[in-house]
Amino acid sequence: MSTQTDKALAFQTLHRPGRPIALANVWDAAGARIVAATGAPAIATTSAGVAWALGAQDGGALGRALAVELVARVAAAVDLPVTADIEDGYAVDPAGVGETVAEVLAAGAVGINLEDSLRAGTAPLREVDDQAARIAAARAAAESAGVPLYLNARIDTYLRGVADDPAELYRLTLERAAAYVAAGASGVFVFGLPDRRTVGELAAALSVPLNVPGGPGQPSVAELGELGVARVSLGSTVAESAYSVVQRAARELYAEGTYTELGTAIPYGELNGLLG
Repeated sequence: MSTQTDKALAFQTLHRPGRPIALANVWDAAGARIVAATGAPAIATTSAGVAWALGAQDGGALGRALAVELVARVAAAVDLPVTADIEDGYAVDPAGVGETVAEVLAAGAVGINLEDSLRAGTAPLREVDDQAARIAAARAAAESAGVPLYLNARIDTYLRGVADDPAELYRLTLERAAAYVAAGASGVFVFGLPDRRTVGELAAALSVPLNVPGGPGQPSVAELGELGVARVSLGSTVAESAYSVVQRAARELYAEGTYTELGTAIPYGELNGLLG
């Protein structure tokens, strides 16, 4: 079995502009085993899927203890690098972010996503200096733990629409990226980029790997690689798709009394065997 340091170093090398790592995000140990069995090189969690599975809304409502417990279950289920989406760090200040990261590393993860969206108040994003301090605290916690953490800094300028002018949005994104990298980020994750041209320009302008979301309507992994992307994540969409099966099967059952929506299920023995 690989050590945590081995996994961390291996995960670092998987971020190659032009040859992106693709991550099908999971929210439990069974999902981690399923994805690992397909040949995935690493496992990523989705904060939304984790929150929903544990009865909470996405967006910081879950809390640190349950989130870390889930990371430990996923990390124990696979001998692969695990990166955890920890939203805003489940903390109100940089010191709290550092505490969360220390616990996530102790749970076995080697990577994190840390976002700059604000869920309360009127501002859509944290001030740059505030978020940089949180990233620095996360990096310091990793150094104290002796783990070469891959810190993926999520930048939500486009997602939250912080400017109307495309040029200003791009400038603000680069400004945040530079500050976050200086504070210790290993890469940046940007939602909502409007077109392929912007993706390519941003990938070329950054000094670190670029992560973008994949999914319906988005370019393929290969196409994103041609644009210089280094990481493609499915985020919450796998969980959304899984829960849509629950919804469709239940609607069919109660409306028609039939079961056709269950026709593509993983056989019981196969799924049960993955947990053996």
